[in-house]
Amino acid sequence: VVFGGVDIKEQKAIVRAGVEVLIATPGRLLDHLEQKNLSLNQVEVLVLDEADRMLDMGFIPDIKRILALLPKERQSLLFSATFNNEIKKLADEMLKKPVLIEVAKRNTAAETVDQSCYKVREDDKRKLLAHLVRSQNLTQVLVFCRRKMDVGRLASALSRDGFATGAIHGDKTQDARMEALEDFKAGRITILVATDVAARGIDISDLPVVVNYELPYVSEDYVHRIGRTGRAGASGRAISLVSPEDEKLLADIEKLLKKPVRRENLPDLSEAGGTVREPRATREARGSTKDVRAARPPRESAEERFERELQNARRTRDESVFDNNPDQIILQRPSLFAKRAKEVPALLKPKVITSVVTE
Repeated sequence: VVFGGVDIKEQKAIVRAGVEVLIATPGRLLDHLEQKNLSLNQVEVLVLDEADRMLDMGFIPDIKRILALLPKERQSLLFSATFNNEIKKLADEMLKKPVLIEVAKRNTAAETVDQSCYKVREDDKRKLLAHLVRSQNLTQVLVFCRRKMDVGRLASALSRDGFATGAIHGDKTQDARMEALEDFKAGRITILVATDVAARGIDISDLPVVVNYELPYVSEDYVHRIGRTGRAGASGRAISLVSPEDEKLLADIEKLLKKPVRRENLPDLSEAGGTVREPRATREARGSTKDVRAARPPRESAEERFERELQNARRTRDESVFDNNPDQIILQRPSLFAKRAKEVPALLKPKVITSVVTE
């Protein structure tokens, strides 16, 4: 197994000795090829796993470079948990007369996963999560956030709340990520907070619960997230915390699943430190119908957030993947921006969309 984020010297001796099965990330495999640590001229079977993720994260140019170095006579297999027109086009380009085999309906979650959601204010999500873990005696919980910054903040806050918590995101070193994952598997930590990339890389036997602290922008990622539980016929639970801002995302997910996600009644969070509202009569007598709480800066609008994320995607490289090949330029979810651009057409000109998708 070879991947980025660790010293390549430790892998040289292994690949130079020759192996029958090599599992590699695209960038690190190219690193070894460029250093002439191995040759691909005797490869008989090529497997492209997580094809949809590689498409989203911009790895396809690297994949095409690798394909050019392989023997023409070989068997090629492409695996994808989600299937759309982009994946079909990719398969047609990289495979010869491929045979499509579907083991389940497209873009569906396993039937063994019980899906539910809570409608909750954004400020009360952490209290609700803590309440669920404590009241239900949960001992192993995988929690997903959208951004690396949010993962770090939530993990720190949960640790202050008394939970054994770990975090996995792109700013962590490879050794730190592996250590956190091993601690989670061994039961030394109760809650592991992660970005979406972990949905494709984590394999934990009998993981009981997955929590979507924030819903993903891309509906297919929801299927990948909850696919970490309920594996190999085992039962599992997927709980989503849905703020008013996430209602549209939930609707998109239910449209993809072709069924509603069960709504749960919100428990009393007053003892868990949730926001307590004064009775309306008391507030009216005081001349105010607003909650008693500290003043907050205005919430960022959807248009402002879209513009900020777009600029970040064009300016920076997404390091939330395990493969840290410095020569690979990776866009931060181009499919996301293409999708959300339709919702905010006034912000974008056609030339901007073109540069985001093809840059």
